[in-house]
Amino acid sequence: MNHFNSKSLTFYAIAIGSVLLLFKTVTLYGEKHLHASPIINGAYRLTLSKNLPECQQSEPLRLDIQQSGIYVNASLLPTKANAQTQQQYSLKGILKNQQLNLAGEVDKIILCNIAPPHSLQAQMQLADSGKLQGKIIISTIAQNLEFNATPEAAQAKTKNSNSH
Repeated sequence: MNHFNSKSLTFYAIAIGSVLLLFKTVTLYGEKHLHASPIINGAYRLTLSKNLPECQQSEPLRLDIQQSGIYVNASLLPTKANAQTQQQYSLKGILKNQQLNLAGEVDKIILCNIAPPHSLQAQMQLADSGKLQGKIIISTIAQNLEFNATPEAAQAKTKNSNSH
């Protein structure tokens, strides 16, 4: 019983209470201020709002996104791309406050007869139901191209529900 003197018990009680208080404070701060980025990983069907001046009709494009937290890699390809057409993720960006900014070069001719390579920037915002809305800025085109992108998984569900 000599090991239990009042000074030791007081010290340990204060130390344990301080650790519990610190843990509770950090937990409350994290729950209130720290939130995971929304998941946008996957394939999107990207449709331009207007046709390009060089095109009679712009075909929909496929935007493939790989996400790791706030960091994003993406590629922009025609929807009818085969395995040989697939390319590396040439667009890089960051997802911040529901907004995604991508930049990079696109080597393939994906937008009518615009000669590659072209520098591309895409600015988009996450909308309801996982859709992306924004604009593409291409170095060789004077105008910005506005677009809507719908997750391909959502489109497949819509097609399946319509077939019943």
